Amino acid sequence: MHIEPGLLDAAKIASANAVALGTLGASAWGFVSRPADILKTLLAAAFFSIFMQIWHLQVGPSELHLIGASAIYFTFGFLPTLFGFALGLALQCLLFEPQDLVHLGVNSLSLMIPLIAVHAAFGRRFFARDGLQTRWSSVLRFDAAYYAGVVAMVGFWLAQGQEPTAFQSWAAFAASYLPLVALEPVFTLLALKGLKRFENARPVRVLTVAPLLRLA
Repeated sequence: MHIEPGLLDAAKIASANAVALGTLGASAWGFVSRPADILKTLLAAAFFSIFMQIWHLQVGPSELHLIGASAIYFTFGFLPTLFGFALGLALQCLLFEPQDLVHLGVNSLSLMIPLIAVHAAFGRRFFARDGLQTRWSSVLRFDAAYYAGVVAMVGFWLAQGQEPTAFQSWAAFAASYLPLVALEPVFTLLALKGLKRFENARPVRVLTVAPLLRLA
């Protein structure tokens, strides 16, 4: 989901940075009422960075990454995941890919906007009292919607590029996410079932949202 340096002009990059900062700023109030979310955010950023480094592959005009979106979201919740993606990308830039700093806002929006949309549409219902059951089919639905959004965001940035990108190249990138969408829910549910076994332990109650979920 990385946009390569040089694709976008300075004005579009500046606009993306402004929108990304505005999005995070508008959401930051949540930390006031839930300071424990700061620790969850740091953990979300760490796990996201680890997933990103474990496996990534150049496909077409962008990169296919192991993001772990549903695993992070269902473990740490919406706000820590939103900020964790941005912080994790910043860590990646600082430690491994300094050339990607120029597109930090662009790449952050590619992950954050789909997350906001999916959370608002149905994701938050998983954490409500008597909410949706967390099962393979529901996590698959979450992942399918989320990664469709990520692919759409990459397509949007490519369409804004200074050089045209062939549709077939973007389509190959989009198709590469299909195995990830099918397999990630399995990993997510295994992680959640492990956490639910210890949901009464203080670290699990304080640092995760697993106790709020209803596993099928």
